[in-house]
Amino acid sequence: MDRVPTISGNTNLIDILDRVLDKGLVIAGDISIALANVELLTIRIRLLICSVDKAEQIGLNWWKHDPNLTAPVRTGIPGSKSFPAMPPASVRESIKTSRTTKAARPKRAR
Repeated sequence: MDRVPTISGNTNLIDILDRVLDKGLVIAGDISIALANVELLTIRIRLLICSVDKAEQIGLNWWKHDPNLTAPVRTGIPGSKSFPAMPPASVRESIKTSRTTKAARPKRAR
C-alpha cells in the first residue's frame, strides 16, 4: 500500500517564498551527453535562489562590481555625493540641438 503525502497547515505561496528567500535554495546538477564513450557536451548547472541580504551574508555581491549593472560615478565635483556619469559631449550636444529644433518648428494648421 502506497502512502499518499498530505498537506497539513495553512502554508501558502507567500510563506514558501519568504522561507526560500530567507534561508536560500541551491540547485546543482550536471548534464553530460556522450556517444560511444566520447563526451560531446557537458552542462554544469549551479543555481542559488535567495534574497539580496542573504547573498551578502554568504559573501556574494557580484552585482555591486558588474559594470553592466552599475553606473560609473562622476568624481571631482566639490561638495557633492556620487552622481551617475554624464554622457559624452557629442551626445549632450545632439540632445540640445534636438530640443531646440523641436521648439523652433512651426505648428501645423488643422
